[in-house]
Amino acid sequence: MSFDPAEPSDPGQRLPLPVEIPVTENTADDALDLRTQIVRFLVTGVLSAVVDFSITIALQYGLDVQLSLAKAAGFVVGTTVAYLINRRWTFAAPPSRARFVAVVVLYAATFGVQNVLYTLFGHLWPETILYSAAAFVIAQGTATVINFVVQRAVIFKLR
Repeated sequence: MSFDPAEPSDPGQRLPLPVEIPVTENTADDALDLRTQIVRFLVTGVLSAVVDFSITIALQYGLDVQLSLAKAAGFVVGTTVAYLINRRWTFAAPPSRARFVAVVVLYAATFGVQNVLYTLFGHLWPETILYSAAAFVIAQGTATVINFVVQRAVIFKLR
């Protein structure tokens, strides 16, 4: 018997499946090539980054939330959007508790990387929207590369 933390032996302890995006089952091909996956991942990433950045800046400059906390809130919402779209559209993968847990762990790791980079540049550069945008792009770009490589090579293995 193998241990899967997302599938506990006690049925009452099971994690719920993540929320599904209401689209048809035929949204993505079963065997997408690398180029198509990269393009879809980037399109999804841009949309998710807009959500992330909008929330981050609104909290940081509109509500005067400390920059690490503002970035954390933006990241959580943005990466949730990214997961929901990428699982279905980019990687054409069926719902899976184990995969969802793996993505949460990956996103937690890339959150750490992204938050450290954003905070580092936030302390090195003047705190203006322009410099915050540059720090965001560097942090987001780094996290995007890590997320794509790990999701494609490990979490959403090609069939």
